[in-house]
Amino acid sequence: MSKGLVVLAYSGGLDTSCILLWLKEQGYDVIAFLANIGQDEDFDAAQKKAEKLGAKKVFIEDLRSEFVQEFIWPAVQANAVYEDRYLLGTSIARPCIARRQVQIARQERAQYVSHGATGKGNDQVRFELTCYALYPQIIAPWRIPEFYSRFRGRKDLMEYAEKHGIPVPVTPKAPWSMDANLMHISYESGILENPKNHAPSDLYQMTKNPEDSPSEPDVLEIDFAKGVPVRVTHVKEGTSKDTPLELFCYLNEIGGKHGVGRIDIVENRFIGMKSRGTNLILQSCILLMKCCGSLSLSLSGFWYSPECEFVRHCIDKSQENVEGRVQLSVFKGQVYILGRESPKSLYNEELVSMDVQGDYDPCDASGFIKINAVRLREHNRLQGAAQKTL
Repeated sequence: MSKGLVVLAYSGGLDTSCILLWLKEQGYDVIAFLANIGQDEDFDAAQKKAEKLGAKKVFIEDLRSEFVQEFIWPAVQANAVYEDRYLLGTSIARPCIARRQVQIARQERAQYVSHGATGKGNDQVRFELTCYALYPQIIAPWRIPEFYSRFRGRKDLMEYAEKHGIPVPVTPKAPWSMDANLMHISYESGILENPKNHAPSDLYQMTKNPEDSPSEPDVLEIDFAKGVPVRVTHVKEGTSKDTPLELFCYLNEIGGKHGVGRIDIVENRFIGMKSRGTNLILQSCILLMKCCGSLSLSLSGFWYSPECEFVRHCIDKSQENVEGRVQLSVFKGQVYILGRESPKSLYNEELVSMDVQGDYDPCDASGFIKINAVRLREHNRLQGAAQKTL
C-alpha cells in the first residue's frame, strides 16, 4: 500500500535521480517535476529517465519568462548582491521552482513535496520556507537518517546509480554538484571543496576565457523604465530586443562572448558554514547591475515572507522614476559605462559645473562644514582634556 503521493523537484542529476528511486523503495508514489529556467538540458531525455525510474507522472514546465519578470527583475531593481559579489542566481530560482511545485502538488492532490537539497546548504532552507508558506508537508531525504546513513556522499550515490542502471552526468573524476539557469551556472563538490585548489577551466560553460574573447568591444544601449530594462540595442549592428526573456538571453550571449561574470568565492551560508560557491557565472545581471547602481532575504529563502513582500513593494515604489538609457561597452571580461541619460534625472549640469555658479551660493558651504565639524571639535576637546590628565 502506498505511503502517499510525492511531488519531487527533479533535475535529472545524480541526487534527485537516486532520490526518485529511493522514494519508490520506501513505498511512495512519485511525480517528477522538472522546471525549465534556462538550463542547458535535454528535457525529453530527462522525462524518459524519470519514467524509467518509476515516476507516476512527469511535469516539465517552462518557467523562463516568469523567472525573468517576477524574480530576476525585482533583484535587478533592488541591486541585490550578496557579500558584494554573488548575484543570487540559485537563491531567487528556488522560490520560482517551489511555487510551481506546490501548484502541481495541489492540482494532483499529493500529500508531500520533496527535494534533493543536502542538509548542509542554503537550498533546503529556500525550498522549504517557500513550501511551508504554501504547502506544509515536506520530505527532505538528506535529513532522514535512513537516507544519509546509507548515502554518506556522492560516491555512495554514484555506486547506487551504477547498481540500478541510472545514467548520471557525474563521475568520480568530475563529481560536481551543478546548478544552472538563465542567471548563472555554479559548481560545488570534489576538488572545489578545498578553497586552495584551482577550478578546472572546463567548468566555465557559459563564458569564453577573457583572453580568447574578441579584440573589439560590443557597445550596447539599455533602456530602463521603473528600474527594469525594457530594450537593449546593439549600437553598431542595430539589433534590438525588447521582450524580457529575449532581452535577458541576448545580454547573456554578449556577456558570455566577452567572458563577463566569472567569479570564485567563499561565502557564508545561512545555516552557519562557509562554502566555496565556486565559479558562479553570470552575464546579464552583471551588465544590468552595473547600470542600476540588499535583498539578503532572498538568499535565505524568505521570498514569500511578509517582510520580503514589504521590501519588494518598497523597492517597486522607489523605482517608479528610474527611467533612462545607459550606454556601455562589453570587452575582455569587463563592462564599462560610457554614458547615461534620463528624463527624470536629479543631475543638474549647471548646478554642479565648475565653470558656472548656477543657483548656488558657495558661502552656504561654510555653515554646512561647521555644523558637520561640531562633533569633531568636541571629540578633539575631550581628547585634549584627557591628555592633560595623564
